[in-house]
Amino acid sequence: MGITTGEPMRSKRLRRIEDLRRAIDCLPEHTKTAMLEGIDANTIIVGAYTDRSGGVCPMLAAHRHGGRTDLLAFAHAWDRFCSAKRPRTATERELTVLRAHLEGSLYDAARGDLAGAITSHQAAARDRRAREAATVGTEWLHEREAAEAPRELQEV
Repeated sequence: MGITTGEPMRSKRLRRIEDLRRAIDCLPEHTKTAMLEGIDANTIIVGAYTDRSGGVCPMLAAHRHGGRTDLLAFAHAWDRFCSAKRPRTATERELTVLRAHLEGSLYDAARGDLAGAITSHQAAARDRRAREAATVGTEWLHEREAAEAPRELQEV
């Protein structure tokens, strides 16, 4: 009988998608937004920076739309994801996956900002309650607890 592990082997296709997502998550937010604009406005290719018919890679498309970032890991992940052997136009499926991961990464970043704002608000509320408690004091609370205690405990 063979050795089994807790995690089944991931397919090559899944690993390539995960690598692409990790590379996208490393991009700055403004580059992700520019890339979304760029893939709408340009013919996107795989396997090269540009081609003779005017097609561009997603990173150059982002650069032309204001995303001035150079991340070689993205270019490698994109070409691996697309199994690029020579320059060609990206398929509709490849562009759909790219768009979904760009939008998902932007959504995750926005959700993280919201979580940070909530945490900050909660910390401010705790600080305010602590200041109010220090100002008002807590003796009144102890007096009320003593008054509400059963009589046999008060006589001891």
